[in-house]
Amino acid sequence: MTNIALLLVDLQNDFCRAGALEVLDSESVIGTANNVITYCQQQNIVVIASQDWHPADHLSFAVNSGTQVGTEGNLNGLRQIWWPVHCVQHQKGAQFHPALNQSAIQATFQKGINATIDSYSAFFDNDHQHATQLDRWLTENKIKHLYIMGLATDYCVKFTVLDAVQLGYQVTVIQDGCRGVNLHPEDSHNALQEMVLAGAKLITSSDLLTQSMIVTNALS
Repeated sequence: MTNIALLLVDLQNDFCRAGALEVLDSESVIGTANNVITYCQQQNIVVIASQDWHPADHLSFAVNSGTQVGTEGNLNGLRQIWWPVHCVQHQKGAQFHPALNQSAIQATFQKGINATIDSYSAFFDNDHQHATQLDRWLTENKIKHLYIMGLATDYCVKFTVLDAVQLGYQVTVIQDGCRGVNLHPEDSHNALQEMVLAGAKLITSSDLLTQSMIVTNALS
């Protein structure tokens, strides 16, 4: 295994077509993910994933907080977007998309389990007081570089990337493997720029696959 891992962020039914929190053009992300997974298998790069895993009484759900979906408020002292009920533990919406090559995923890290606080990042709850097992696992497996892609660009991908950079990982975002919620039209664009400013690199899946072909041809 190399010191690189591919981290797939929240490629779950509720964020895909007909899901409770559908992200536009999310289906294309699944195809891109499968192509990148194949590349990673060829290069001995480990594939891992994060999974939104909310209890049914999660307070980020508008219905549980007496608010309206898509509006903004405050949850336990933190800025909060109120969401529809999504990715509830053990329900179909929380499962990975059926077309995703799930057999390649070697470890899954669940987030958003605490009903009193939201969790966008695959590393921490939004208050950064409680961590998932992701950083520990990466450290134990001597992973230094993360390829990151998934849903959604402007929330879970962005905050995962920012935390990864802050924790000292080299981060490459596969841009065409991400799609955003875009409550405001420029949210995804701004999120990508924020990631770059933090120190992440943006590439496309074609960049990755082309690079692999060049190396293969040079060695043949």
